[in-house]
Amino acid sequence: MAETVLTPADLRILQLLQTEGRIANVDLAARVGLSPSPCLRRTKQLESSGIVRGYVALLDRKRLGFGVEAFVQVSLERHQDRYDKAFREAVLSHPEIVGCYVMTGEMDYLLQILARDLEAYGRFTLDVLLKMPGVKDVKSSLALEVVKDSTALPLATAVEPTKKAAPARRMNPKVR
Repeated sequence: MAETVLTPADLRILQLLQTEGRIANVDLAARVGLSPSPCLRRTKQLESSGIVRGYVALLDRKRLGFGVEAFVQVSLERHQDRYDKAFREAVLSHPEIVGCYVMTGEMDYLLQILARDLEAYGRFTLDVLLKMPGVKDVKSSLALEVVKDSTALPLATAVEPTKKAAPARRMNPKVR
């Protein structure tokens, strides 16, 4: 996939949209230093290119009753396509699993699972997770406290810095 070239204005737009996804275009334009029409055009281009995938509301899991957040390492029986495909389909069918990552190292997958309490998490592990196709072993770690939970991407490190132009030289410097 070709890498999209982002202008400094694009990066300013993205930085604001990451923290204020519902900002009005007029306000966005003023804050990034563009007039509304070019700002809207750039925003639409960022959306159509897939850089902006969508807009969501971030919900507070604890206020909604999800008191347990578990990170679960999963190892599969064999590395065969049929187990892998069936496991992935099972993961996708359970909304309690809010994140699933294919990993390197000792485990095959890392799951992020939300549950109301330890009892509910235990039931999910025994009744669902351990019965998923190909599961050989699971190791759970429970989050005790959230130190950082950000959806914002580190845009400053995502784009290669542009080389600064060398300072212009005077044609006839004064000799002292």
